Amino acid sequence: MHCKIEGKDLHDIVTTNIVQQSSFWGKIKNRQGFDPVAFEYHISDDLLFPASTGRKTIQDDLLVLLRYVDREHCIAYIPYGPEEEPVGENQGVFMEELSEVLRSCLPKNCILIRYDLPWENQWAREEDFFDNQGNWMGPPSHQNQEFRVNFNTHNWNLMKSPSDNLPSNTIFLDLAQGEDALLKKMKPKTRYNIRLSLKKGVRVESYGLGMIDTWYDLYKETSARNSFTLHKKENFRTFLEMQNSGDVDTRLLVADYDGEYLAAMFLVLSQKRGTYMYGASSGNKRNLMATYAVQWKGIQLAKQAGCDEYDMFGAAPNPNSSHPMHGLYRFKSGFGGEMIHRMGCWDYPLDKEQYRIFRMQELNGPGYHVN
Repeated sequence: MHCKIEGKDLHDIVTTNIVQQSSFWGKIKNRQGFDPVAFEYHISDDLLFPASTGRKTIQDDLLVLLRYVDREHCIAYIPYGPEEEPVGENQGVFMEELSEVLRSCLPKNCILIRYDLPWENQWAREEDFFDNQGNWMGPPSHQNQEFRVNFNTHNWNLMKSPSDNLPSNTIFLDLAQGEDALLKKMKPKTRYNIRLSLKKGVRVESYGLGMIDTWYDLYKETSARNSFTLHKKENFRTFLEMQNSGDVDTRLLVADYDGEYLAAMFLVLSQKRGTYMYGASSGNKRNLMATYAVQWKGIQLAKQAGCDEYDMFGAAPNPNSSHPMHGLYRFKSGFGGEMIHRMGCWDYPLDKEQYRIFRMQELNGPGYHVN
């Protein structure tokens, strides 16, 4: 097994389905206070698949976001990376090897590497973690997860993060199907609401920076109604200023009825994947089902752009009505996709004492949450 890594220019990151591993995302996060750095790593295939010979070398890029958590210490955050997915028994081995090689490329005051893994959760296909209705109940305790993931590692140093940053549960639609097939796979109510909205005359158009205020008004209203964290307008402005920036295409879709704006969403197109990144809606005229019309438009545009998959980007892991994202689960699952459960965030401490302090602060308050 071997792994080597070298730095590369942020602009030279090879385009991927995972927008959070693109040069576009690095530029977005740079404006939000992160220092993006790019790497290219080379690994022998037996690091991913132990039954392999090790003679084949696999190469991939890695976007790392550095951020200072105080005046003296920073952390390295890897959003939805690495993309290469090992077999379950080698996930910890791969992360350990990559972390130790990456360590020398990071600032000496970096206290941890946080992987926000896009890999399927190791417990997502085990019968014991599903209820009688076939709903996934989630992985075991952090301690049990760490025991399995660290198995066969040298340092036993991987720790499950206190919380996940990017969505660890999401729903994917298969865009290789025709529109009729997509509609047929939706729940009857979702399909009805799409057709109702369009029949009633709701229009959905794609806009640029000139609609930022309209978007933000809808977004603020949605935040107040659903009690979620309100991001700054500048965060969304950055997305629109970088529309058609090369490797990623961003669209602001807004639905209106007789000149009144009712719903909106940010659609991000990266290689062969469309992602529903942010959504907002008005409390007015909800009977017109504008949120369904704008989502359907996003799916159609992603398909027209040549995408073969559509990420609904975040939902509750099951239909449990007590989950804070239950409403999103009901809405998004209605479009008929497949629920995917990811591994979430994992930490590799580089400075164990400082990591202990950081982890305590993170557990006791929101000030150190990284996204």
